[in-house]
Amino acid sequence: MISVTVQRDGTTLDLLLWRKHGMAGSALLEQTLDANPGLAGLGAELPLGTKVDLPEAPAPVRSQQVKVIDLFGES
Repeated sequence: MISVTVQRDGTTLDLLLWRKHGMAGSALLEQTLDANPGLAGLGAELPLGTKVDLPEAPAPVRSQQVKVIDLFGES
């Protein structure tokens, strides 16, 4: 877990996750809310000085190559 403190007005949980991990998503959001009981009750914009434990970023997903089929026979 990574601990951060809200230092700007208008900071939301999604914004914290985006700034720390470069991504947002329901899985990260759920993990963060589970790790911080009562955080959801503070509202959409977190009060200044709120300490939030953020989960570690998930491992990157490896992509695989997909063969593209051209319906018109062009390369």
